Amino acid sequence: MDRTERAASSRDSLLALRRVERHQRIVEVMAGADRSWPASDLAALLGVSQRTIERDLDRLRLSGVPIDARRGPGGGAILAVRPGIRRFEMSVTEVAALLASMVALGPSATDAARSATAALVDALVS
Repeated sequence: MDRTERAASSRDSLLALRRVERHQRIVEVMAGADRSWPASDLAALLGVSQRTIERDLDRLRLSGVPIDARRGPGGGAILAVRPGIRRFEMSVTEVAALLASMVALGPSATDAARSATAALVDALVS
């Protein structure tokens, strides 16, 4: 691989990591609010274009994140989840997969990432 190919690969990896971090932040913001978020508000909050947010919301929806979109005045995207979290069980390999994902994201990227990483580690060693 020559220098140009390595630079392009490195840039692509950095852009992918930024996208993953932005996706996490979008879900965190939406989960912490009891309202819909216009794409323009999310874009301003995250420092990206409205079109980038619209693509991110589409990617999140396609991957199964329950995001509803409401059009018109007072509209926007909202995380369609019920209040509270129900207990659920995961296998060791499922916990390991999530833990590996958190490490890729950066286990201390946000307070929620730090907390989730700690909870996943605790689930493995307890």
